[in-house]
Amino acid sequence: MAKMAEAENTNKINMISVGTTIEGSISSSENIRFDGNLVGNLNTKGKVFIGQSGKITGEIRCKNCEVEGMIDGKVVVEELLSLRSVAKLYGEIKTGKLAIEPGATFTGKCDMGGKKEISSEPVIKPKEGQ
Repeated sequence: MAKMAEAENTNKINMISVGTTIEGSISSSENIRFDGNLVGNLNTKGKVFIGQSGKITGEIRCKNCEVEGMIDGKVVVEELLSLRSVAKLYGEIKTGKLAIEPGATFTGKCDMGGKKEISSEPVIKPKEGQ
């Protein structure tokens, strides 16, 4: 029975429809589909899908994200960020993997695959007297 309850939870999708505007932050442990507008932050452990009419101004943090609409802000995705051909993203991306279809618009900064700290010290230090 426990496995059935887990399977049901993974199929849940929160939907924000066209014509809906939310101002504020949203937190969820499930997937979310946005066809409306959000002015604020979105944080979920699941997948975010932003439809063609969807617009988010703020920060998004999620496991996976697929964009057909518009984002103006910062997007932090654990695994895969997909920008479809009609997507528009203005801001900063930090993601494990990035897929951009021809026709998509992206203007901003991208950090993909995890950034390693770069040491300012040389790898091999010269010996004294050389």
